[in-house]
Amino acid sequence: MADAQDAEPEIIHHDERLLIVHKPPGLPTTAPTSTELCLVRWVRDRFPDIQAHATSRLDSQVSGLVTFALDRDINRHLLDARRAGTYERVYVGITINALPVEQGQGEWSWPISIDPRNPKRRVVGLGRGTREARTRYEVAAGTPSATLLRLRPQTGRTHQLRVHAAEAGAPLFGDSLYQGERRKVLPDGRVVTARRVMLHCASVSFPPLLGERMRFEAPPQPDMKRVWRELGGSAADLQF
Repeated sequence: MADAQDAEPEIIHHDERLLIVHKPPGLPTTAPTSTELCLVRWVRDRFPDIQAHATSRLDSQVSGLVTFALDRDINRHLLDARRAGTYERVYVGITINALPVEQGQGEWSWPISIDPRNPKRRVVGLGRGTREARTRYEVAAGTPSATLLRLRPQTGRTHQLRVHAAEAGAPLFGDSLYQGERRKVLPDGRVVTARRVMLHCASVSFPPLLGERMRFEAPPQPDMKRVWRELGGSAADLQF
């Protein structure tokens, strides 16, 4: 089976103001230099005549939808929508830790700061660069071996969902940076392996400048579907 990290980005929507791209895992959204491979460069190479601004960023290991604004008005509109809480992003994540039934849904609101020992990592609590962070969560499905989470970030901090899930005792499967295991041994001896963080931005929606609210969806990558199935889950669990 081909590795999901070898997949190409997929254009979900393109008009004169918006470009929505389904990013595969293994490809960063941005890069420090203009020569490094990243989603922004991929877009620039295919659309050299447009100025595309990524209004959100996904970690390299995270798959899913990235929205590009193609003019200043829509970029400002999306920034305003984020401030107003009307720019909604829905993620699905897999953890092999079970959440108690009473924690089936709620909000994580721990502040996030830069890890003093590793500037590429984030920690919960007060410290350098502390920012407010809020994540709404719900348990979407469960098996004896894993839990499927639906996550809605209300703020956009670096590694927010990964840090919050770990602090809640439910680190994402494959997320070794935040205490997530990469292997799960099932009762029958089979081993399920996560080669990257099991997190996917499955839906984005926001109010348009004119007309009805806009919503775009993308199913999880094949590797995430495989992992969930091997953990005892159903394909229907991953549908919106």
